[in-house]
Amino acid sequence: MGLIQNVLAVIVVLGLLITFHEFGHFWVARRCGVKVLRFSVGFGKPLWSRLDRHGTEFAVAAIPLGGYVKMLDEREGEVPAEERHRAFNRQNVWARIAIVVAGPLANFLLALVAYWVLFVAGTTTVVPVIGEVAPDSPAARGGLAAGQEITAVRGEPVRSWEEINLELVAAIGASGELTVSARDEGDSAARQHRLPVEDWLVRQDPPQPLPSLGITPWRPPLPATLGQVVDGEPAAAAGLRAGDEILAVDGEPVAGWRDFVERVRARPGEPLALSVRRGERRLSLSLTPRANALDDGTTIGYVGAGVEPVAWPEAYRREIRYGPLAAVGQAAARTGEMTVLTLDAIRKMVVGLISPSNLSGPITIARIAGDTARSGLESFISFMAYLSISLGVLNLLPIPVLDGGHLMYYLVEAVRGRPVSERVQALGLRIGLALVGTLMLMALYFDLMRL
Repeated sequence: MGLIQNVLAVIVVLGLLITFHEFGHFWVARRCGVKVLRFSVGFGKPLWSRLDRHGTEFAVAAIPLGGYVKMLDEREGEVPAEERHRAFNRQNVWARIAIVVAGPLANFLLALVAYWVLFVAGTTTVVPVIGEVAPDSPAARGGLAAGQEITAVRGEPVRSWEEINLELVAAIGASGELTVSARDEGDSAARQHRLPVEDWLVRQDPPQPLPSLGITPWRPPLPATLGQVVDGEPAAAAGLRAGDEILAVDGEPVAGWRDFVERVRARPGEPLALSVRRGERRLSLSLTPRANALDDGTTIGYVGAGVEPVAWPEAYRREIRYGPLAAVGQAAARTGEMTVLTLDAIRKMVVGLISPSNLSGPITIARIAGDTARSGLESFISFMAYLSISLGVLNLLPIPVLDGGHLMYYLVEAVRGRPVSERVQALGLRIGLALVGTLMLMALYFDLMRL
């Protein structure tokens, strides 16, 4: 069921993003007087198509991993003399630039609209209160303590752990100090703390900003109550059910879910005597964790059970909401921030500050799309907005075969006054195909490694 949900979620997300991207090209091409022959969502054989009164074929194809807008162009076939003025290649350079840029700009516009919807509807987040600070960590040396609420990172106000992580990831590669402002419970004024860092998160795979600083977010206490039991795994074989509360292991009381998990992980293949509360009854059960081998060669216990979620106290919940006009500015700021972050991440990957293993392909995108869809509409829309920005940024990179490559040629033409030669464009096409193909293979490889 999870696989089906992931596939459906990624089809919805990519279908919407690609349709919007290609509609940007289509809309501007029509306004510039260019004849559009086909508007296709997906590649391959059309599953559905229809022809409009302008002679444009709209199609949905079998492979939902892309799309294209095919325009009348003398470089791709014979064009009747009476229609040559509507060919793409006959347009002036500024019209061609506008048509090429319109696709990525449509993705940025979609992200802005998505963020606007979220800010108007209101987003519920968790107040960023520190739960624990690891001894002798950068956070401890900077004076941060449990119970403090983080209010700013690097001088930028933050209201949630998501915003904190974005600011910390943007600082990858930093050496010296990270400034973090925090206030104690009950205080209105925050104090600035300077956290010492050296080559911050460089080549960490994947980057883990908070653990690297020694910060653990506050979480409500989790009783050792089972929320789910996986069929065919040791927990189910032992007779455990959803709703059971683990009171003790081998006669020792269990302090909570984390305590129970640590004991299970530490005892692979060894029987555990459990004391369990089920409704009004107390039961004694025997549970033997299955041994799971990790990549580093160590072995841990696994039983196939999950914790029952608990509600967050209202004091630790925060709603972020804006009026329709104020939300426009906030949405534009968030879109700009995520665009800069994406560009900076690409730069840091090129210079080696970020591991290329952070590249994600269709498998990872499908998994995250499914996870966010299950988490709720708010998470799904937020993910879609970020993916739309990523698609816009990637398409603007100056790589032939991408929109950015065509834009590069047209800008050179605008400066020189004549087009880039066919020989140079053909060479660029081969280089672009090799680069894009290599990136796709790398992303797919890292996807499979994550599985």
